[in-house]
Amino acid sequence: MEQLVNKYSDKLVQAKLGDTDGPSQPLIGGLDDTLVWNRKAAEIPVLENVFKGLNINSLVFLRPKEPYGSLIRFLAENALKSNGLIQPKDCETRTFLHDLPVINEFCPDKIIHALKKRKCVIIAPKKNNKDFKGPAIIAHGTVSPEQGFITISSVCFASFIKFFTDYLEALQQGLAKTDEHRLFDAVIPFLEPIQTASPKFISYPFPDEEIVYSAIIEAGKKTVEYGLVDSFFGNVSYFWNGTLYISQTGSSLDELSGCIDPVPMDSSTSAGITASSELCAHMETICRTGCKAILHGHPKFCVILSMDCDPVEKAACNFKEQCHIKCPKKRFVNCTPIVPGEVGTGPLGLCNTLPLALTQANAAIVYGHGLFTIGKNNFSEAFQTMLEIENLCYSTYFKKIRLLRNMAS
Repeated sequence: MEQLVNKYSDKLVQAKLGDTDGPSQPLIGGLDDTLVWNRKAAEIPVLENVFKGLNINSLVFLRPKEPYGSLIRFLAENALKSNGLIQPKDCETRTFLHDLPVINEFCPDKIIHALKKRKCVIIAPKKNNKDFKGPAIIAHGTVSPEQGFITISSVCFASFIKFFTDYLEALQQGLAKTDEHRLFDAVIPFLEPIQTASPKFISYPFPDEEIVYSAIIEAGKKTVEYGLVDSFFGNVSYFWNGTLYISQTGSSLDELSGCIDPVPMDSSTSAGITASSELCAHMETICRTGCKAILHGHPKFCVILSMDCDPVEKAACNFKEQCHIKCPKKRFVNCTPIVPGEVGTGPLGLCNTLPLALTQANAAIVYGHGLFTIGKNNFSEAFQTMLEIENLCYSTYFKKIRLLRNMAS
């Protein structure tokens, strides 16, 4: 357990959500024979009481570093003025988190109450609170500290998406407030610079199955390294010798060794039972496009722009809360289509919308979800496309913001 709490503390730092020291240093506790922590901290007595009130084996505590700290503080303070919930609309929140509860005290009873209903709780004490500085996120795990790491990563991702999506919508509607403008300007310097140079990948052709596995593992690691996916979400596959090799459901993209399923395209085995939930979409895409490589990540500004909708059209929309699976309008970022669809199969599944879009372009953005790219022979093309489209979405978003702010001034 000591190894695990240290591992996921390091991963939060590597994900640029925490620091190696200072207030944003992660605090992780794991319960095996005894309760162990990755470091000493003043918060431990309260968190130990949380352990006593829940049937869990791990807790992750983090005061997220910038820009996430300021974004979550803003969203949390607004939530406390209403129903005490932050309610993002991205895919991960809908399917995994539902909503983000907020409390204003670092109190065991309140933390326990929240964690009995949700996977996390955000603590946002009043600004004049000298005993506890926030915001902070607490997430629990019943199997491993990995669960808390995933949840906190997803909270930071969802909060980022929500603020920047809400800010664009507020500008479009002429409703943006002074505090929103100030926060936007304050966090911009903390955003990562755009990366333009794609890394080198194992070159095609792949002579044997072992190289196929190595290429998939490499692609997953690079997707995480370049910040094109949050926590572990996303998937990757490669078609070779009649078989689709695809990352398993719930697998971490930067740790795919031993987590890749070989699924025959003729469904002659049950290997696909543990494969990614988007297996059918991958298989249909291979059949329709003839590509070999598929890469799926969650680049932030791709997700943000996928939810950008004209306020007038949005007001007249008949689907409202179901637009992510039923939006009838053909939308694009430049030449990249934006499609609706839910994870998995079924009449509204991605297997029905995504493959068709990928016959017309080498990439498609799924509403509120992320970006899929394809490569004819290897992952180099798919990765470069993902990088270019995220860069395009980044620049497009800020052009929209500048235009709207100039119009309002």
